[in-house]
Amino acid sequence: MGPALTAAMHLHLRRTLVRSVILLSTVQHHFYMQQRLGLICYLNTMKYITAFFLLLWLTTVSYAQTTADIIIRNGKIMDGTGNSWFYGDVAIKDGKITGVGNLSGWKSTKTIDATNLIIAPGFIDVHTHIEGDEIKNPYATNFIADGVTTVVTGNCGLSEVDLGKYFKFIDSIKLSINVASLAGHNDIRKAVMGKANRLPTANEMQQMMALTEQAMKDGAVGLSTGLIYIPGTYSKTEEVTALAKIAAKYNGVYATHMRDEGDSVTQAITEALNIGRLANIPVEISHFKLSGQQNWGRSAETVPMIIKAREEGLDVTIDQYPYTASSTSLSTLLPDWVLADNQDSINARLGNETIKEQVIDYMLQKLKKRKLKHFSYPVVANYKADTSYNGKSIEEVNLLMNRKHKAKEEAETVIDMMKLGGAGMVFHGMSEDDVKQIMQYPYNMFASDASIRIFNQGVPHPRGYGTNARVLGKYVREEKVLSLEEAIRRMTSLPARKFNLEKRGLLQQGFAADIVVFDPLTVTDASTYQKPHQYSKGFRYVLVNGQVTFENENHTGVRNGMVLKNEVKE
Repeated sequence: MGPALTAAMHLHLRRTLVRSVILLSTVQHHFYMQQRLGLICYLNTMKYITAFFLLLWLTTVSYAQTTADIIIRNGKIMDGTGNSWFYGDVAIKDGKITGVGNLSGWKSTKTIDATNLIIAPGFIDVHTHIEGDEIKNPYATNFIADGVTTVVTGNCGLSEVDLGKYFKFIDSIKLSINVASLAGHNDIRKAVMGKANRLPTANEMQQMMALTEQAMKDGAVGLSTGLIYIPGTYSKTEEVTALAKIAAKYNGVYATHMRDEGDSVTQAITEALNIGRLANIPVEISHFKLSGQQNWGRSAETVPMIIKAREEGLDVTIDQYPYTASSTSLSTLLPDWVLADNQDSINARLGNETIKEQVIDYMLQKLKKRKLKHFSYPVVANYKADTSYNGKSIEEVNLLMNRKHKAKEEAETVIDMMKLGGAGMVFHGMSEDDVKQIMQYPYNMFASDASIRIFNQGVPHPRGYGTNARVLGKYVREEKVLSLEEAIRRMTSLPARKFNLEKRGLLQQGFAADIVVFDPLTVTDASTYQKPHQYSKGFRYVLVNGQVTFENENHTGVRNGMVLKNEVKE
């Protein structure tokens, strides 16, 4: 079978055939009226006319099937299925893939030479937080330069509540990447209850369910929770399950930042799996990891829990960033109850000497569990109150404040920073062995857990620049933790299937032409903890919906992304 024809081609063919039928009917009528020419003459003439129109039709079909806007030639094709690569070409027309394989007879307006390069589907980052940064950098260069063509935002319970309005906003500014979004439980709860530390009333629960349903109708791909953040941490399992049932009705996914990723990680995993079973909804456990030195090695305990749940019939998957440091708010160092309500309430509690001592004791106990003497593991990524602290650990900040080199003084420094609005942080505290163990699990996707980076702003986690390149360079090429074909499957078809992104994630005829072309021998992450603002290397071309957005490691200025909605019929 030849490649599928576009709608325009089909229309052209239909018109040609209709005209042919009309003309043939006219000729037939003419010869019928002129029977004196003889039956044999009539039949011979009809034979030639029929042959002429058949040739015309075949020529039209052949032309439609063998022309393209862009052809990527002579590459190693890894189609996203996980199957072995093969040499071939990829043809693109009107934003779609129209041919894959040996296309030596095809013609195109633009040709890309992929000799010695890999041709793969564009990468799908299933865990991002782009809200608020879209307008600052609509080119999303950090994602594009890392091979990402689609992001799923609204994670960790944090999203726009009115997704219908948000999607219109995304369409209006035109990003370089495609965008899908989850509906965030934390923001839905906040819209109804604020940051109150209590259970919802029946009326408030109904309001949250209504907001969740509207978000799903507007095209959300599922529900997300951030059960470590305020106010999500104040919710009970029953509340989350009720909202997850709404998402399930619309074929959504339940994506969760669990209640704990350290000492109580197994209990948190159990809760996530139970919500999936009770709501009859696919589960995605976000940034699967083990935090704190005291938990190193426990991947031997946590990964089997996911394997067992899948064996029992629960559609559960996980995602991971390939680093030994996490990144989140400074507030996570404090007990949840201190963070209820608004900033004034937080400051009032922290200003109370009795409460302050309780908070300091809480932080020191957590430090002791990590088997550390100082708060050297939390590093400031972005502190608006004093940007000179960016890139420095709490231990270092404490010394800059001319305080004693003691853990208790460092805990007080954290409190003082919280009173001034808190900070974004990078937390060092995971095991490389656990990272590799988790990475080998086949239903694990790679995700940056990052925003659209503003170049040279703050000292953010390097995962926002180099997640995919790091996997392909460090863990595939250098350390051989997994094969190249398998890594690409995890970056493409697996996330597309999980989040119901139709016609994405594979190099197949009729699919959207989201494509990345890279050099497997040179692809690498340049971003580091000390110097994070560096783009990945080795990605030669990135195409989004059929347009070249990145060429020879430079953004072309093209902004051809679109909103990807979960189109569900009620």
